Amino acid sequence: MIIPFEHKSQAHCESGVTSNLLKHYGVPISEPMAFGIGGGLFFGHLPFVKVNGVPGTTYRIYPGQIFNNVCKRLHIKSDAERFRSVETGMNRLTENIQNNIPTGCQVSVFYLPFLPEVFRFHFNAHNLVIFGEEDGFYQVSDPVMDDKCIIRYEDLAKARFAKGMPEPRGRMYYIKQVPQHIDMKGAIKKGIKQTCMFMKSPPVPWFGVNAIAFLSKQILKYPIKLEPRKATLYLGNLIRMQEEIGTGGAGFRFLYAAFLQEAAKETGIDGLNELSSRMTGIGDQWRNFAYNTARICKARSTDVVSYSELSNQLYQIYEAEKFFYNELSKVY
Repeated sequence: MIIPFEHKSQAHCESGVTSNLLKHYGVPISEPMAFGIGGGLFFGHLPFVKVNGVPGTTYRIYPGQIFNNVCKRLHIKSDAERFRSVETGMNRLTENIQNNIPTGCQVSVFYLPFLPEVFRFHFNAHNLVIFGEEDGFYQVSDPVMDDKCIIRYEDLAKARFAKGMPEPRGRMYYIKQVPQHIDMKGAIKKGIKQTCMFMKSPPVPWFGVNAIAFLSKQILKYPIKLEPRKATLYLGNLIRMQEEIGTGGAGFRFLYAAFLQEAAKETGIDGLNELSSRMTGIGDQWRNFAYNTARICKARSTDVVSYSELSNQLYQIYEAEKFFYNELSKVY
């Protein structure tokens, strides 16, 4: 059984899957709009949570929330399931395909053979769509790929039930019913309000804009408290999470800038265009930060001044984002 599903390459996995699934059901929503309505933009740095031996850093909200938020805010009925048994989870996926339901899945990129080897490491928050099954092979629409792919039953099972944080446990999600009328303006407002709240309000230093300032101070300590190789690993993970996982820090900012442009047209609020340009500039700052971080990593430098400059650059990003969310909350 193969569902006639239109694959479109996108910038980020979950917002791309959300956009592609909704378009399949006749809701013409772009990926930037899905990302913005879903409140996808976020930042967190957790030095006490180690992922592959280094502090956890995230540039987006928790996996699954973009799809859930978009469906909730557009009043689209959807469902999501997790499983204790691999066999049960795979059988349910096949059942959905047989019932003509394209299904999103949360997977580990490590077990996806169609991805280039350089991208296959233990990251369990990737998203793709399964839209067909035939002779032990599943048809895949992965937003980061140019074309549709196929994957064996065994590889997909490993990817869906990979161990580690966050543990997918076979998570699959799908659309059940779409309303006749879509309130896009109301959904845009809710998405913006959530992003402003999550980035401005957390009273702890590990989330929102406060976490950016916190990380800038942590970077100052790396060459002093860590051996050179470990300091390099810590910095390298920041680049990986920013530039290689989905669209990461800079790319998410560009995606959000595109959302604000679309939101300005949809709502008639011209101030969102100005904020879109400002967010594009912040994305450029993040990209420059990644470039300079990579230079230190490749040189394996222990120069405190270089780390100091990197810290100052990140603190400037903190100040720019703090100002941005204060202004955005006033406009909407």
